[in-house]
Amino acid sequence: MTTIWPRLRGTARAAVALGLITLASACAQSPTEANLNPERQSMALREVAQKRARGQRVWCVPYARNLSGIQIRGNAKDWWGKAHNLFERGTEPAVGAVMSFRATRGMPLGHVAVVSEIVTDREVIVNHANWHRNRVSLKMGVRDVSKNNDWTLVRVESRPGQYGSSYPVNGFIYPNFDG
Repeated sequence: MTTIWPRLRGTARAAVALGLITLASACAQSPTEANLNPERQSMALREVAQKRARGQRVWCVPYARNLSGIQIRGNAKDWWGKAHNLFERGTEPAVGAVMSFRATRGMPLGHVAVVSEIVTDREVIVNHANWHRNRVSLKMGVRDVSKNNDWTLVRVESRPGQYGSSYPVNGFIYPNFDG
């Protein structure tokens, strides 16, 4: 077997090597290194500003839909069921995925938040709307406190460094990354 490597000289070898390293690193990029789509972030925040300027309420569902690209309508508590057969769902966080909270007595309509960063296997950062009434909360921590480490129960950062009550979670809805 022969290769062209011995025939390449200095700069050409360096260019090929750099290209291979770049390709390998791009393929090896983990979800923790991924970023939210900046155009979607701008659009979601722009819509929030427009709603507030018109005196309208800011809700978690339209914000999560705009930020994630997951086109589901209806109350947050219904997203998990509506995502079935339309979007992949699971128990592992991924940047861009929607965390689907179950309805509770204090949160009867449920809640949805978009994962913006993975800190550890038990902590993520989310962006979401209306956790604090009529506001968007960016870069808020969420910790998995479930007994089986399966993201079925979480605590959400309500203020920097302060985590509140535990909330049940259905799981994560993953956007169609190919489109």
